[in-house]
Amino acid sequence: MDEEVSKSALLIMDVQTGVVKRLQNEEEYLSGIKSAVDEAHKRQIPVIYVVVGFRPGFPEVSPNNKAFKELRGDLAQNLIDPRPAIVPTEGDIVVTKRRVSAFSGSDLEIVLRAQGTRHLVLAGIATSGVVLSTVREAADRDFKLTVLADLCADFDPEVHTLLLEKVLTKQAEVMTSEQWFRLRS
Repeated sequence: MDEEVSKSALLIMDVQTGVVKRLQNEEEYLSGIKSAVDEAHKRQIPVIYVVVGFRPGFPEVSPNNKAFKELRGDLAQNLIDPRPAIVPTEGDIVVTKRRVSAFSGSDLEIVLRAQGTRHLVLAGIATSGVVLSTVREAADRDFKLTVLADLCADFDPEVHTLLLEKVLTKQAEVMTSEQWFRLRS
């Protein structure tokens, strides 16, 4: 197995039922995620689902936290019982985080270091949230980064495009999932 492949992991971030159902192209998006997961499995690349989750009553959320303090309704319930929108298969890992970045309030770095992972391939919702925050933090931790542009989504299309074309390219390679699949051939 190629050394880079053996040291890579695919992170599927915040692709949870309550989040995905807010997308206009929910089925198409999930189909793309499923294809990337299948490709990773075929190539023996670990798949890690990162979900945001809190305890009932949200004791982890400070009144000072603007991003999370307004949680209520269906989305809030989904974050108390976080489950990926795609069911993980045997061998996949699910990591629960308590903040925007996949690293904050989670054991993600411990999992990655234990597996010798050095290259993260990222997909998730939202580009302006978990994707941006995770790229920034992972770059500071010296991981090689690839962002799968077509498997990132944001609720603001202009912000999504700006981040993919101007911001994330400074710390990650940005490509489509098809380009990534071809690199693995």
